[in-house]
Amino acid sequence: MFSKIFPKIHVEGYKFLVIAGIITIIFYIFSDFLGLVGFVLTIWVYYFFRDPERVIINDDNFLVSPADGEVIKVEEVDGPKELNLENKRFKKISIFMNVFDCHVNRSPCGGKIEEILYKPGKFFNASLDKASEDNERNYFKIKDHQNNDIVLVQIAGLVARRIVCEANKDQELNQGDRVGMIRFGSRADVYYENYEPLVKVGQIAVSGETLLAKK
Repeated sequence: MFSKIFPKIHVEGYKFLVIAGIITIIFYIFSDFLGLVGFVLTIWVYYFFRDPERVIINDDNFLVSPADGEVIKVEEVDGPKELNLENKRFKKISIFMNVFDCHVNRSPCGGKIEEILYKPGKFFNASLDKASEDNERNYFKIKDHQNNDIVLVQIAGLVARRIVCEANKDQELNQGDRVGMIRFGSRADVYYENYEPLVKVGQIAVSGETLLAKK
């Protein structure tokens, strides 16, 4: 119960928590009301960087959500041109993370990371279609245990200003392993083949636990 109310936080969050705490103290010096505002801000920073444990299915017949948030796209598209997959058709699921969602990202499947590619870009609202092509983003090309190409894309949003990658090329992943996070409002896209979607637009997904697609 304690871990659910006070989950551990991602290492990226410690410096922001310290900054928020200092601001709160300064605010209290000038005004009780400002101090209260700072205290609320500190609580929000803590919960933004939360990194709770998740129950992972560990089943190669399913893909799990890489992010907490709302499913905003379920569609069929060409693969990312940045990975030279534009001539191959994929299904794609997009998940929008608002500033209240947990922003730690996880691998949708077990497998090997064949490529990681970072692309600088703009900071449009991550829910917009052009965010997939114009925003700052980070690509993971994963070969799953059944030799399918799975692509996970971390996309920075309107207020996000840093994508954190915590995985390496040629790394072997278990389903649900943490691969990084995005700071302050963002999106995750999953491109996949040979699976059928299990989610629909408007559904709320939980990273590492919600089943996105099945064989």
